[in-house]
Amino acid sequence: MANPYPQVYFGDRIVGAREASVGVASSAVLYGLSVYTVFPVHVDGSARTAFRLDDHFRRLEESCKIIGIDRFAAEWDFARFRTAVIDLIAANAPTEDVFVRATVHVVESIPGTRVRGCAIQVSIFVYAAVPIVPQDGMRLKSSPWRRIPDNAIPSRAKVNGAYVNSVLAKQDAIDSGYDDCIFLDGNGHVCELSAANIFLVRNGTLITPDVSCDILDGINRRTILTLAAEDGIPVVERTIDLTELYIADEVFVTGTSSGTSPVTEVDGRLIADGRPGPTAQTLRKRHAAALRTDTHHGWVTPLG
Repeated sequence: MANPYPQVYFGDRIVGAREASVGVASSAVLYGLSVYTVFPVHVDGSARTAFRLDDHFRRLEESCKIIGIDRFAAEWDFARFRTAVIDLIAANAPTEDVFVRATVHVVESIPGTRVRGCAIQVSIFVYAAVPIVPQDGMRLKSSPWRRIPDNAIPSRAKVNGAYVNSVLAKQDAIDSGYDDCIFLDGNGHVCELSAANIFLVRNGTLITPDVSCDILDGINRRTILTLAAEDGIPVVERTIDLTELYIADEVFVTGTSSGTSPVTEVDGRLIADGRPGPTAQTLRKRHAAALRTDTHHGWVTPLG
C-alpha cells in the first residue's frame, strides 16, 4: 500500500489531496468511466526526470479516443500535461523515486450510459515507487477468470472500470497462495498478468503475446522489445499456449509498477531450475538504467 503525496493536481491547479474528488453521481463513479496512465519519475538530488512522458500522454489520448472521451483532445496537449507534471513534482519535492498516476475522469452527473460531449476532469498524483510484485522471483497462477476481449472492453485502453477483471483474477491468485495471476483469453492463450506484460525465453528467443492477444500494448513492454533487439536477442510476438510457460527456459514480466521481474513458478511448476534466468537479469539491468539515464532513445524527460 502507498499513500499519495499531499499535493495533487486537480481542477487545473495544485490542491491538497483531500480536496481532489469527483462526485458520487459522476460517470467516473457510476460506471468507472475514467482512463489513466502511470509513469516513473527518477529523483537524483534536485534533478527529476520522467520516463517516456510523451508516450504516456499519447496513451491517455489514445485511451480517450477509443472510449469516446472527446473533450480531452479538445482541452489538453502535451505542453499542458508536461507543465502540470512539473508543477506537481515541484510542489511535492520528492526525495525518492516516485510513480505518477494521471487520470482523465468523466465527471458529468447522471448522464446515462454515454460519453461524447461529457465534461471531464484530470487528476494527477504522486506516490512512492514501491513495486507491486516480488522482485526476486514471482509465483504465478493461471486464472479461472478470462481476460476481457478487445470486442468487449479494449485492453489497449487503460479504462479504470475494466480493472475489476484484474481484481477478480489477482485476488483469486492471492487467495490461492500465489503472487499474481496469468490471464488467458477465451481460447486458452496467454494474455498478461493483472497489471504487467509477460515474456518467456525458449532456446535463446524472447517470446511475448502480440498486440492482438487482448493485452495492454505496454510502454515498458515496448521498451523491453527495443532493448532486446539492440542486444541481439531474437524476438517473436505471437500467441502463446499456457503449457509453453511450463517448459520455458525463463519467464519474466514487465510494467511500470512491477519493474522487470523474473518468474520462478507457474501453476506449481518450477521454471527451469527455479532461479531467475540470465536474459531476464540482463534486460532488468538495461531497463533500470534506461528509466534513469536514457538519452539515446529520447525516453527521459527533464522536469524543470
